[in-house]
Amino acid sequence: MKLTKIAAVCAALTFAAGIAHAGETYNTVKQRGFVQCGVNTGLPGFSQADSKGEWKGLDIDMCRAVAAMVFGDASKFKVTPLTTQQRFTALQSGEIDVLTRNTTITMTRDTTLGLMGAGANYYDSQGVLVKKSLGVKSAKELSGAAVCVLQGTTTELNLADWFRANNLDFKPVVINTSEEGFRTFEAGRCDVVTSDKSQLASLRASSASPDDYVILPENFSKEPLGPMVRQGDDEWFMVVRWALNTMIEAEEYGITSQNVDEMTKSSNPNIQRILGVSGDMGKGLGLDKKWGYNIVKLVGNYGESFERNLGMGSPLKLERGLNAQWTDGGVLYAFPVR
Repeated sequence: MKLTKIAAVCAALTFAAGIAHAGETYNTVKQRGFVQCGVNTGLPGFSQADSKGEWKGLDIDMCRAVAAMVFGDASKFKVTPLTTQQRFTALQSGEIDVLTRNTTITMTRDTTLGLMGAGANYYDSQGVLVKKSLGVKSAKELSGAAVCVLQGTTTELNLADWFRANNLDFKPVVINTSEEGFRTFEAGRCDVVTSDKSQLASLRASSASPDDYVILPENFSKEPLGPMVRQGDDEWFMVVRWALNTMIEAEEYGITSQNVDEMTKSSNPNIQRILGVSGDMGKGLGLDKKWGYNIVKLVGNYGESFERNLGMGSPLKLERGLNAQWTDGGVLYAFPVR
């Protein structure tokens, strides 16, 4: 009997400790008055400062969506530019609240770093970029090539695995940033540069002669990129998760930043819940009913963000591909707001 009571007390104390810890990040963000996001130091289409110092990109929109959700103001955020080596330490230490930095979500990162992914905002794959003048049509022709690769990334492991599986040799040229890698590649100190294909497309688009380069067809890996948060704060995790899912689901239901006010009159119950016309979906997170409306009105749905940052309306001109809605042949399938 005593052992049972002791176990019950221990369980209660553990539960109470969990409750005390939960919400720590979320409360800090609300008291501070802005979201601190860790972003890439400069990657066109994902996170890059323009001539006025304003940050733009798909990952910046993810950060803005969280700000819009929490504060009803998409401008309530600040960025911390981070290299691949700095990104996880910055999140672990509390320097940033959320990592919105083209980061692959993997089991190792979810289970050994004290962090976890909140969902994927871009489905990518790793590939290689070469100069057209090299005359190579396939990565299988690259035996013995010097390959520029980012240090401290899944890219290193994927590269080694793919070359080994295909019985090919290569010489790694380790670099610290994407920009450094492309400069090294342009200077001829490596024959190939490898990274996520979206990143390669960004680097190519920002070069002086984009047509001089080609991305080879092989896919070395699956790279689901998305925001990450610290473990132990379920409330903050849910904020980030549902900011992302709301952008995706808003596109599915045709809700845009341009028609969102008109859509509040819709009789569709799913649209009513997303926009706060019916129900009180944000109550559990201490949000007002307009949290979903604010995301779409101030940032846009996922498709709008993709189009202006990566799609045909951007310098990158990337196809939606896997990042199309599940109803359009892609894999975007949001958790329902209900």
